[in-house]
Amino acid sequence: MEWLLGALGGALGGNAAGAAKNSLGVGGNSLTGALGGLLGGGLAGNLMGAASGGGLDIAHIAGQLGGGGIVGAVLTAIVGAVMKGRKA
Repeated sequence: MEWLLGALGGALGGNAAGAAKNSLGVGGNSLTGALGGLLGGGLAGNLMGAASGGGLDIAHIAGQLGGGGIVGAVLTAIVGAVMKGRKA
């Protein structure tokens, strides 16, 4: 469940970052964001799980989605900038 929340948050964050600048297309933004979200959601989940003693509560879900969204957005922005630089 945790990886799914991280990937979902990452896909949302990736599309938000792509809409702002350096879009990779909807599929590219979603895929890049989801990959980043898996990493970011996992890190946030480990930190939140250690702090809350485990379980799946609203704070844990928010941490997974937020962590995945942030890392997904950052990764999408980086990949978008690199790809834009290659086209120039």
